[in-house]
Amino acid sequence: ASGGARGAMPLHVPDDSDFSSFKEQCEDHEGWSARYNKGGVTVWCREEECDTVQKLKARRAPFFLIVCKDVTAETLYDVLHDTSYRKKWDTNMIDTFDIGRLTVNADVGYYSWKCPSPLKNRDFVTMRSWLPLGSDYMIINYSVKHPQYPPKKDYVRAVSLLTGYLIQSNGANCCTLYYLTQVDPKGSLPKWVVNKVSQFVAPKAMRKIYKACLKYPEWKRKHNPNLKPWMYPEQNTLPCISLSELTLQRADSLENIDESGLSEEKAQHSDDDEAVS
Repeated sequence: ASGGARGAMPLHVPDDSDFSSFKEQCEDHEGWSARYNKGGVTVWCREEECDTVQKLKARRAPFFLIVCKDVTAETLYDVLHDTSYRKKWDTNMIDTFDIGRLTVNADVGYYSWKCPSPLKNRDFVTMRSWLPLGSDYMIINYSVKHPQYPPKKDYVRAVSLLTGYLIQSNGANCCTLYYLTQVDPKGSLPKWVVNKVSQFVAPKAMRKIYKACLKYPEWKRKHNPNLKPWMYPEQNTLPCISLSELTLQRADSLENIDESGLSEEKAQHSDDDEAVS
């Protein structure tokens, strides 16, 4: 199992240094190369890891970048937070809900998504934390264990070692979205899955987020336009939970599923092949 940035760190709510470190990872392109650029999405990977099959589990996983024209940084930030809107645009999602809040800018939530057939579907329980910083906005998460949400029989519990978004404003009506994901999907995945995720699934998901942003202002005007608990903590009605109720979800404590022998089912190619946790 991958150790990752948080492998040996105790469970804690991300602080300013965590956000600074995440931002540096997004902005530091030295030693990286743009492997893919299509439809406005650029995929960057470490030069020495560009040809390795296990790059999704690599210590420095690829990251993705898209420039969103006609979208403000604040709108993009709202779209990534708004669970009720996510159910409209994230067609690959099976379920998502917030479990409870830890602080004014940290909560715990559940997310499950459809994997390409014939793989088993995956789910996560993560601690998510967010920080608006001037014209930048950041959201990061990593996996935790919550006693009331153990692994389910029909899902493979995957592990987010560190996943996050950095949104940077490029003027009045344009922004750039960085998406960095370091995930252990639990299981020995076939090569076609690893390649598909980095070359097709994640870029397509980035474009889907962009399209969702273009439609969000009009949708939000008709659906609780003033309700934004991620910006106004006093609106948050989630039950309070304590950090002591949670433990770090380590990848090696979960069952490892061997799906390396599965072949891709050609019949299941659709626009619903993407997932963003």
